[in-house]
Amino acid sequence: MKISFRRINEPYIHLASLQAQLHLPSILRNTASAALAILLVFASFNLSYGVRYSPQLDQCSPIGYLSGTDGNCNTEHESECCKAGETYPQYYCSPPITDETSATLTINSFAEGGDGGGPSECDGSYHSDDEMVVALSTGWYNYGSRCSKTIRINGNGNSVLAKVVDECDSINGCDAGHDFQPPCHNNIVDASPAVWNALGMSGDDVGEYQITWSEA
Repeated sequence: MKISFRRINEPYIHLASLQAQLHLPSILRNTASAALAILLVFASFNLSYGVRYSPQLDQCSPIGYLSGTDGNCNTEHESECCKAGETYPQYYCSPPITDETSATLTINSFAEGGDGGGPSECDGSYHSDDEMVVALSTGWYNYGSRCSKTIRINGNGNSVLAKVVDECDSINGCDAGHDFQPPCHNNIVDASPAVWNALGMSGDDVGEYQITWSEA
């Protein structure tokens, strides 16, 4: 992640003027100057660290990296499993939503015992593989604001509707609650087998596929 220190002069503080107002001895003025400079650098770091999406670069940067942990990972749909010693990027943000938002479609079972792990975040329930349901990356999930909403998915020359029932967690993972799978990337629409079938894809076509989506 790129850290920018350009905010160190916002607001601008003149050290010499501050020293004069405090009427401190020389040694204390020097110590105070150094301490204040360090505080300003850390303040600038915290401000810059909070900016995760860069409109100038039109991209979303990782906020950190999660250390992998081995566990009992369900590979029903050839899911990627966490590995000890590996690190995985974590994201709070996702690309901006447009009328045709580009995304990667992945497959997930929201059924009990499936590779989706626990019940869906939106309703605390499991959903059969025959339901047209999806999970969205953390940024698009937006704290549950899209729960139960319908989105339109375009891919393979077809267009289908599906309901948002879960978050494809882009921050947490590599634990039992996430089936020991890594955090999702920030541009994922994780869809049930029914969605893939409705798009006319099966067999070797299923796994990862570039699509566009929008709010219906």
